[in-house]
Parts: sequence; structure tokens; C-alpha cells
Amino acid sequence: MSSNFGEQTASGHLHVPSESKEPYPTDVLEQLSVDAEAVIARYPQKRSALLPLLHLVQSVDGYITGRGIDFCARTLDLTTAEVSGVATFYTQYKRHPNGDYTVGVCTNTLCAVMGGDEIWETVSEHLGIGHDETTDDGKITLERIECNAACDYAPVVMTNWEFFDNQTPDSTVRLVDDLRSGAPVAPTRGPSRVCTFKQVSRVLAGFSDGLSDEGVGAGAASLRGVELARREGWTAPGEEGAADTAPDAAGQSVDGLAAGQHDSIDTPANEPDERPGGQDAQEQAERRPEVRRTSLEGEDRT
Repeated sequence: MSSNFGEQTASGHLHVPSESKEPYPTDVLEQLSVDAEAVIARYPQKRSALLPLLHLVQSVDGYITGRGIDFCARTLDLTTAEVSGVATFYTQYKRHPNGDYTVGVCTNTLCAVMGGDEIWETVSEHLGIGHDETTDDGKITLERIECNAACDYAPVVMTNWEFFDNQTPDSTVRLVDDLRSGAPVAPTRGPSRVCTFKQVSRVLAGFSDGLSDEGVGAGAASLRGVELARREGWTAPGEEGAADTAPDAAGQSVDGLAAGQHDSIDTPANEPDERPGGQDAQEQAERRPEVRRTSLEGEDRT
């Protein structure tokens, strides 16, 4: 793996390049701010826009940079610790430079049995990299994926989250070679081409690339269960022809809900930009010393 694409220590700590902390150029920052405003406008509380804003940062930098964390924190009135905590939790957010194409080989149970392990070993050796490592040319980042949610087409490989079904070691080697050479590559389902990691990150931030209606999302194997249910007349609770009510734990009827389940339509929501719990952070901080002192006094009395 090239040193230009991040290093990982034995403890799992990722070295973030120093250049990732340099300020954004003025024109880049201006466009980021415009896009961020469009994203934030979709949410009643702007802190809820953190996930798409992290994707937006990746669409510019290719990973979650130091300056990207600062931008998200400043834009959403969060601390950098809060932003980093989210960025390090989800695997779709990369803490070191990512390749143009993330190739994920599923090695979970069914895919492994159907050949996923062999695919992984072959492609890893062919590229000369391991899990979460990137080729020297910056084209391919290889990952072992626990599940691609496509067991009906096992073994499955994903490239920037587009499906490549019923793969073999040879077909996957051809896939990565085509990606590195710039040859046209089309997934087995979905759009007519595979977008780059940065392009896909912008889509995940909420900006359409115009490809969402291309191709089929579910193939014949995925629809067999639905076809069987229709043929046999099977319906799920709440569907036409099924019971409209179900008894709760006390035997009472609850419209459209299974026993013991509750809806959330009457749950109070926080006001826009109000901290969870109905109080802002300053009020909570001011109360903490008093609560602590009261607690200690109670302990002394006992």
C-alpha cells in the first residue's frame, strides 16, 4: 500500500496526513457552504444533518479530513469530538484517503460458501493489498464486507455500493483491472456505469446524479418470494384482506399494530435546534454542579 494513502498502526490508529488539516481554498469553501445550507434546510434541527454533511466532505476530499471535521462542527454548532465520534462509528466514512473505487468482497456465510473467500484471496493477491488498503495508483480500495444484503446472488462483490452478482475469482479480477485502466464498467443491476467514490459520496449527501431510475433494482431471484406470496394469496398484517386490528397485551384492540407494539405519532418532538431532552446545552451545564452537590449532601446525611 502506498504511504500516500494512509497508514494503520497495530493498535488500529490511523495517521491522518497533515495536509488534511489545511484550510479549504476559498472557492471550495464557498461551494461547500452553499451545499451545506441546502442539506441543512431538509431538517428541523440542523445537527441532524451531520451524516449527509460528512458524505459531502468526502465528496470533496475523498475521506473525512481534519478540515472536514472542523467544517461540520462549525456549520452545525457541534464540537469536533461529536463530529469525530460519528465519523469513526460508520464504516462508510473513511479516516484516510480512499481509492476512486471501493471494491467490497462479501465473505459472510453464504457468499463464503459459494466462493467469496476464494474471490477475496485471489483479488487480494492480484492487487497486492489487504483489507482497507489502497493500490499505489489510488484507484482501488479493497474491503472484506460482512454482508452485501444480496444473498440470492451469492457470491456478491460491490463497487462503490453497486452490485456485481454471481461473481467468480476471474470475473472479479477483470473487474478491478477494468476499473484501474479506465474501461467502462457496468454493474449487474442499477445504473449503466459505476461512479467514483467522490461522486457517490455526493449522492449520499443528498444530491442526485440522475442515475437513480436506470436499470432494475431487484432481479428475478429477489422477486421470487413476492411472486409466490401473490400466487398463494398470502398477505402481511395491515395489507388489504388481512386483519385491521390486533389485541394488545391486555387483550385490547390496537388499530394496525401487533400486540405490544406502539406508534410514535404522539411523541413530542424537540423544537428546531433544541437539544435532546427539551433543554439546551447551557441550561444542562448550569444544572450539573447543583445536581452533583445535592447528591453529595444526600450521601453525607446517610
